Amino acid sequence: MLVVLWTLDPTTNQFYYHFFYAQQPDLNWRNPAVEKVMLDTTRWWYKRGVSGFRLDAVDTLFEDPALHDDPVLPGTNKQGDPNMQNKNNTNFPEVHEVLQKLRKVADESEAVLIRETWTSNVAELDRYYGQGGNELQMPMDFMFTTVNKLSPPEFRRQIAAVDGAHGWPVFVIGNHDIVRSYNRYGDGKNNDAIAKLMGAFYLTLRGTPIMYYGEEIGMENDDPTRKEDVKDPIGRTGWPEEKGRDGERTPMQWNTALNAGFSKKDPWFPVPPSYQTHNVATESKDPNSVLNLYKKVLALRHTDEALLEGSYTALNEEDPNVMSYLRSYKGKAVLVALNMSAAPQKATFSLSPQGFGQASLKTLIASPAASAKGNEVALEPFGLLIAEVGQ
Repeated sequence: MLVVLWTLDPTTNQFYYHFFYAQQPDLNWRNPAVEKVMLDTTRWWYKRGVSGFRLDAVDTLFEDPALHDDPVLPGTNKQGDPNMQNKNNTNFPEVHEVLQKLRKVADESEAVLIRETWTSNVAELDRYYGQGGNELQMPMDFMFTTVNKLSPPEFRRQIAAVDGAHGWPVFVIGNHDIVRSYNRYGDGKNNDAIAKLMGAFYLTLRGTPIMYYGEEIGMENDDPTRKEDVKDPIGRTGWPEEKGRDGERTPMQWNTALNAGFSKKDPWFPVPPSYQTHNVATESKDPNSVLNLYKKVLALRHTDEALLEGSYTALNEEDPNVMSYLRSYKGKAVLVALNMSAAPQKATFSLSPQGFGQASLKTLIASPAASAKGNEVALEPFGLLIAEVGQ
């Protein structure tokens, strides 16, 4: 068995890999000696200033001790392999026992544990918080990424489900395994406006947003067009139905220099042509850029108590076009209104049930043609407005 634990030294930014290898069948996570090494390794890093760990694919930590094959399902995947039911290599009860031990060590140093793995429903996600919050503080909600269209009803259902779990929500709209959000939600014409809309969305929800690099500048997928250019193994074996994940893993786009300023040598993946317009240097100078919208929303999020600590209340839940909600905390409130349609929209808000009888809206952040008058909001196509609620 080969066990690999990689860690990052915060003082040098160097990665370190810890390898444990032996052929003994008892050298696995059920062996107390292996478990002790894992726990002691995390403790060693906490003492050196590490703030926590991101646990990758932690649901596969254990397998069936008898190594039974997974049941075969009808059909094949994009690689041509039989579909399998992940029964004997996923979500064993021992996973949660180990997570409770990892959490106990993390609590010694007030460190945080973030989980990256897929769950199919909120009940499964909820289990990773543990009983009374004794497992992970931040299991990512990848079910949010399955809403692959601008749909207020679908987003409301997803948020309501996760908001009802027993822990702090962690929202994700993209990562290294998923086509970039710029492409998934974009319509090909208004992608920048939609990227701003999605940024204002997941950065103002109750919970912690997980940002994937490049979302803040509107980076797009750059999928290979020839099999010989594919680096990702699943793309090589599944071509052309499966092009792999190279397209969402291209270099960060810093400026208009060679290779977008990422490297003077040819990078592992090519830089897409969009780097000429979508890069940090260029967008920093444009007050209407995706980057500057992200900066404004993040700055507001860091200082506004309602966005930091406030509850989430869905508004106008029958509206199929405007996604709106209230974040409120100790008599303060922020209203978020997002037009997820390609047509202008208006929305009127009655906030008496939330304790704001004669509510008026003071704009904090808005798209160019969005406006608030009294308790009414007007939004251009894919427009957004974040407003302080006054009495």
